[in-house]
Amino acid sequence: MATDGTDAYTGVPGLPPLVRAALTAARRHRFPHSCRPEQGRLLHALAGGAQVRIGETGTGLGVGLAWLASGAAPGVRLCGVERDPRRARAAAQVFAGRPGVTVLTGDWRRIEEHGPFDLLVLDGGGQGKAPGDPPAAVERLLVPGGTVVVDDFTPASGWPPLHAGEVDRARLHWLEHPALRATEVRLATDLSAVVGTRLLV
Repeated sequence: MATDGTDAYTGVPGLPPLVRAALTAARRHRFPHSCRPEQGRLLHALAGGAQVRIGETGTGLGVGLAWLASGAAPGVRLCGVERDPRRARAAAQVFAGRPGVTVLTGDWRRIEEHGPFDLLVLDGGGQGKAPGDPPAAVERLLVPGGTVVVDDFTPASGWPPLHAGEVDRARLHWLEHPALRATEVRLATDLSAVVGTRLLV
């Protein structure tokens, strides 16, 4: 969830139609926190490798989910979770013509009802960044060989990675997770994501 994500699309050409529809909903509801175009392009590319299921937490008005749905192969099912009921209803309307896409209302943990996933995007809950929000259990939520994406980091310039002058424990959790092979991917000068693949054994 980027603080200026919706505005970042101003003037960006060549967006998939479903992404444009989600952006229209985000602007109508004055929702500024859509995933940025750089993140969206990463999701679009990774979605093409999913075979059965894709999940996303923190769906908002559906911009990230639209990137995923636009990149996914036919027959792949997608599930997003949004805790705000009004936003969840509006996002569900964006995907009304896509029977393979479901938007749930509630806490991010509802994503567990639809796993395990080939690709899981932790955009709102399950990242382990906020007090009282434990990291998602990727051993349960990912199929072997499945991919997790944890976004909205500031690119690290050293080791260990820092946030606000302190060791970034959330980022280290994912980069050093024993069930993953993970790396940080720089998407812009001020934006990075951690991408990890669950080990096969």
